[in-house]
Amino acid sequence: MISVSRLLSPRFYAIQQRSVVKMSASATQTAGGVSHGSMAIKPPSHPTYDLKAVIELALAEDAGDTGDVTCMATIPFDMEVEAYFLAKEDGIVAGIALAEMIFEQVDPSLKVEWMRKDGDYVHKGLKFGKVTGNAHKIVVAERVVLNFMQRMSGIATLTKLMADAAYPARILETRKTAPGLRLVDKWAVLIGGGKNHRMGLFDMVMIKDNHISAAGGIINAIKSVDEYLTLKNLDMDVEVETRTLEEVREVLEYVSGSKTRVSRIMLDNMVVPLENGDVDVTMLKDAVELISGRVETEASGNVTIETVHKIGQSGVTFISSGALTHSVKALDISLKIDTELALEVGRRTKRA
Repeated sequence: MISVSRLLSPRFYAIQQRSVVKMSASATQTAGGVSHGSMAIKPPSHPTYDLKAVIELALAEDAGDTGDVTCMATIPFDMEVEAYFLAKEDGIVAGIALAEMIFEQVDPSLKVEWMRKDGDYVHKGLKFGKVTGNAHKIVVAERVVLNFMQRMSGIATLTKLMADAAYPARILETRKTAPGLRLVDKWAVLIGGGKNHRMGLFDMVMIKDNHISAAGGIINAIKSVDEYLTLKNLDMDVEVETRTLEEVREVLEYVSGSKTRVSRIMLDNMVVPLENGDVDVTMLKDAVELISGRVETEASGNVTIETVHKIGQSGVTFISSGALTHSVKALDISLKIDTELALEVGRRTKRA
């Protein structure tokens, strides 16, 4: 079992010197609704995704048609407080810029200060941010902010581990993201040091097994794609999935003798799991040798934190892993007004 704290400790992960970034939630927004005040890494682009609407939906499902009944009953509406972000385990923090957007939507007068930025290492027990302002509004925003930050930080932490282990190959996520959170999940992958695969069905052609079966073969599918892109005057990358070395040879023969948009070959399930927990990458290496740099290559299937290093040494350009987003373990983060009591409880439960 690989220790997150060992791989992500300051000895392994360079951190810039401690600095404090102060900002008002109302002063950091662009016309598009995305904060750039502490945005170390910008979100990926999407032609129709409305991040502000996603935040509004998250806040609305929490508030329902009544609002925060507990806050209204227990917290004086004019009370001002400071609340601190606490890391309860080691990892890579992500979602700081998104948190600012949420605070802005709840109350533009809230003041936020960060001692870390997206992509930085945090250790258990660290206070890495502070929000100051109306207590009621801070508590209303708390759970939505943490839900996003914990998920994004979990994705970023696993991505950092996988990206470091995969080198010199680049680690990619897939479309196996939480419904409605495609851009958020893929943003977290970027923050963790990964590279984004296609955003959706619209920005890249990926010819997979079902397309190949329906088209009557792998070459028929590629020809149909090339003809369609020419007909529609579309300029985009094309990736084709292969499952056998024979399919790799077929694609290479077509690429060598035809004008085609194919720029990447996916080598699917060519990593063979062994009974002892190891993997056999012989078939994968044979495929990479056949391709010999003529197009990019992508390994897919049986990719885990334990196997990704061996796969990365095979010569592939990319390694894709759905687990980065579909099986994410959230990083434990809290937002506390009484941090001393929170730390006391944390120490008692071994979480701080």
